[in-house]
Amino acid sequence: MSKREDMIEALMGTSRINPDQFSYRTSPHRFGSLGYALAGWIYMLRRQKNTRIQAVASMGVVILSLWLGIGLTEWAVIILAITMTWMAEFINAAVEAAINLSTDDFHPMAKVGKDVASAAVLLGVCASVLVGLLVLGPPLLTRLGLI
Repeated sequence: MSKREDMIEALMGTSRINPDQFSYRTSPHRFGSLGYALAGWIYMLRRQKNTRIQAVASMGVVILSLWLGIGLTEWAVIILAITMTWMAEFINAAVEAAINLSTDDFHPMAKVGKDVASAAVLLGVCASVLVGLLVLGPPLLTRLGLI
């Protein structure tokens, strides 16, 4: 193959793979896909203790935001920060499940995969805390009469 054909194959090769040939189960309907997504969320809430802590923290931030009466732009930033952290946690759990499925033995690269996925969650949490302080800190201090 020429360099051009190699490049086209590198770009398009994945799109030619039919997931139905390799997947345990794929959903032919959007409603079924939604069901799988909700099943994943329920799994996370039932089986991942950090997700339950995250749910309580998210509800606390929403309640605090309502109490402070923040504006629409602030709501958008808070929602993005909460969502980013949830997504990182979900992706972390998916990476860990895939690694656990792939090997029963300790492997240094499996540890790297799990640790890096966990670090993504930590990064999301740190960013969300900073966003929360920047967005909610000033109105909270004002509401408490501290500034």
